[in-house]
Amino acid sequence: MITQLVSARLVASGVNVTPNSTAIPGITTLSKLVGSLMAFGLVLALAGFVGCAIVMAIGHHSANPQWSSKGKMGLLVCLVAALLIGGSDLLINTFYNLGSSLS
Repeated sequence: MITQLVSARLVASGVNVTPNSTAIPGITTLSKLVGSLMAFGLVLALAGFVGCAIVMAIGHHSANPQWSSKGKMGLLVCLVAALLIGGSDLLINTFYNLGSSLS
């Protein structure tokens, strides 16, 4: 019952919270760290892409359809990973803007 009263007061008071990038020290360092993780992920996706292409080629030339199909699937996974890493900031900002426009 107390939580219902508190939540009713919060809704009635009109809570308005926005991100503040200057309140926490080290936010620029954290942003650089996330950018470094994105670069690391892209390098790993590239390495996986090359490795899967090699597996696909070996499977094709050795008449092993299982290796060939696993290599093709790995290529697609690496491409989707690169797509998600590259578009992650766009996706997050899009959903943040959609969420902040709800009333």
